[in-house]
Amino acid sequence: MSKLRVIDFFCGAGGFSEGFRQMGYEIVYGFDHWKPAVDTYNHNFSLNCEVKNILDFKHSIDEIEKLPNTEIIIGSPPCVSFSSSNKSGNADKSLGVDLTETFLRIVAVKKHQPNSVLKAWFMENVVNSKRYLQTAYTFKDLGLSEWANKNRISPLKIAIDLYDNTTIINSADYGSYQARKRVISGEIIKKGKLIIPKTTHSENGLDSKEKYLTIGKMKKNFPHPFTKKSDKKINDPQYQLQITQNQLSDHFYDTGIYRVEWKFSKYWKTNHPFMGKMAFPENENKPSRTITATKIANSRESIIYKSELDRIGDGAYRLPTVREAAIIMGFPITYQFIGADNNKWRLVGNAVCCSVSRAFAKMVLEELRYTIPNNLVLSNEPNLEGVTNLNSYKLKVFDKPPVKNQGSRFRRHAIKDGNITVTLSNYDIEKNTKSAEGKWFTSIQYGTGKGFPIQKINDNFYKTIENIIKEYKGGKEFLKYINNGFSEKIGNAKEMQKLYELQKSNTKYTEPTDLVDTVQDIIEKLNIQNIEVIQNKIKVFRHKVKVPVKQFFALYAINKISTIANEN
Repeated sequence: MSKLRVIDFFCGAGGFSEGFRQMGYEIVYGFDHWKPAVDTYNHNFSLNCEVKNILDFKHSIDEIEKLPNTEIIIGSPPCVSFSSSNKSGNADKSLGVDLTETFLRIVAVKKHQPNSVLKAWFMENVVNSKRYLQTAYTFKDLGLSEWANKNRISPLKIAIDLYDNTTIINSADYGSYQARKRVISGEIIKKGKLIIPKTTHSENGLDSKEKYLTIGKMKKNFPHPFTKKSDKKINDPQYQLQITQNQLSDHFYDTGIYRVEWKFSKYWKTNHPFMGKMAFPENENKPSRTITATKIANSRESIIYKSELDRIGDGAYRLPTVREAAIIMGFPITYQFIGADNNKWRLVGNAVCCSVSRAFAKMVLEELRYTIPNNLVLSNEPNLEGVTNLNSYKLKVFDKPPVKNQGSRFRRHAIKDGNITVTLSNYDIEKNTKSAEGKWFTSIQYGTGKGFPIQKINDNFYKTIENIIKEYKGGKEFLKYINNGFSEKIGNAKEMQKLYELQKSNTKYTEPTDLVDTVQDIIEKLNIQNIEVIQNKIKVFRHKVKVPVKQFFALYAINKISTIANEN
């Protein structure tokens, strides 16, 4: 029986296609508008695809009809404009809708054309995309009225039904090293519906399923990036593949990150003002969080590992290598990515998990009664010709720490407790404005999310609560720390801003991020009682009756920082 043929739109690096190839399908062509993606696709599938804007198919039926007729159509419209993280979810979604509907337009023509050979189609996107797409599309909706009339089909007939043909898939359920949730829409034409593949893995390994694959399991039997050069054999963590170490690309290089970057990431993961706590570094007993298209070290979404080297400060933590990220996405270790470091990362992060696409590919074979291959179709040897290999086997020199832009905004709190944060900032958080004098501010935030109450605290207010702090265990010792040595390290407002922009302290003054973190460290080291103050006589925190005593300590120190900065 001949192979089922696949055409891939928004093909990217080829993760969607790779899963189908592994199940014995013939990959015919891949379309993408980004050259590194097309180059990568061609390299791995031995094709000669050309750069193409998918919107070219929006207004031209001829363009669609020129496409090869294949049994399978797959596509993964760019998710960036749909993503919740893109500009806090407020980005323009129109391009994402346009691209998605163009893909559905192609599917509609290929599905309903005379003598159609299409047997199945699938589309992958971020979960948030469901909010912006119709549940069903008529031929008219897809700009195919004239085409429908020509083919004796009512323009008002439903061409693509997404309502019952859409599901949310977690890649960890199908043997991926990451818990990546994505929407899959599609249809087995003969069945007239989407059929969801049976899951193979579960969190607890119940119901005869394997347990989720974890970061730790991936790393356990795979060399770390600082391994010395060798020609020893390396086994693929997912596939029956073995290559020599000198054939493994994009892995043996230093991905260590600067202290200012990982400290920023740690803060937003473990001490975010209004979001839940995340692990820092990554919890290696769980599947990875979603690999994103942007390689970044200083955000809440950054994936950060403890370095295998015994470093303190710069380089103590590292990002995954491109190869580790590719393994997490389900690519075999023989798969190659064309371009520079950032391009490779984007290619990997934008891909479809191979384990998921393979599950759908297998399901199609089962439903259409095709033979399931005994072994996966894999490239046993990497093709390194023309590949920019990131391997350097060298340690990074941390001599160019990142700096902030002039006038950058600062906001940081020491602890989040009792649904309260006491914040040091260089702008008025309530008004979202900076003062012309370059003042620093102390404020209290109550609750989480937009619209929570904010209480501004005037300079020198710390003196008002000094006696309250003395009443509690650790209070006198805390005041001794703050008023002897700590306060002397606080510069004036301009010096604070300068140090923040440089992201480092000098011999005389401490950078404001480190000042706030020191307050947190002092409170933690003193093991201050985890009790609440009932505000009767003096109501310091206006919007609360009961307040953790730790927050009084934090308020004292934060207010002293802003007071000294503004007075000098």
